Amino acid sequence: MCAKTIETKDISYETLLQGNKDWVKDMITKDPAFFDKLSESQSPPVLWIGCSDSRVPANQITNTKPGDVFVHRNIANVVVHTDMNMLSVLDYSVNVLKVKHVIVCGHYGCGGVKAALGNKQVGIIDNWLRNIRDVYRTHESEMATITDPTERFDRLVELNAIEGASNIMNTSIVQAAWSNGQELSVHAWVYSLKTGIIKDMEVTSNCLDDVTPAFKIG
Repeated sequence: MCAKTIETKDISYETLLQGNKDWVKDMITKDPAFFDKLSESQSPPVLWIGCSDSRVPANQITNTKPGDVFVHRNIANVVVHTDMNMLSVLDYSVNVLKVKHVIVCGHYGCGGVKAALGNKQVGIIDNWLRNIRDVYRTHESEMATITDPTERFDRLVELNAIEGASNIMNTSIVQAAWSNGQELSVHAWVYSLKTGIIKDMEVTSNCLDDVTPAFKIG
């Protein structure tokens, strides 16, 4: 029998620790050598760059196990070339772990994207959301044709993921990997909180030919 899931309303400091013990017991029951194998090394084939939203856990929504997905998360799954945290994760994933796929995954109903659509001052996060407003500005002609607020919101979520994937592709890290013949693909996805289904935005890139000339290096 699987470990009992803790209801959200019952979560406390103590229940988290007990939940960990229950999970460990459950995993060992299923596979006595699980933690021995897990502790030896990691060789995930995927780097997941997603939103920090608690409702979008990479492993659960892709039905993968610990060790399968290397994860980086931030508010609204933003990818910008000045973010040294993200670049460090990307560099390690590509050059050390040798991942085969980098996925930028947004989600419909994203609070960060919604805030970027408005003019209300939130706080220091306004500076981070500026990156999403830049995405809006880049696609302003398309966005202006969408009159329904929900559709406009959803489309900006999609465009933010697509632009994020494009920014990954334009990094020196990914371009160097492609130049060296490394097998690596970059994708943009969007997850639906209402259905649980991931939408592939079908903008996969896997070679230097897909890099915009203005961003090509070397």
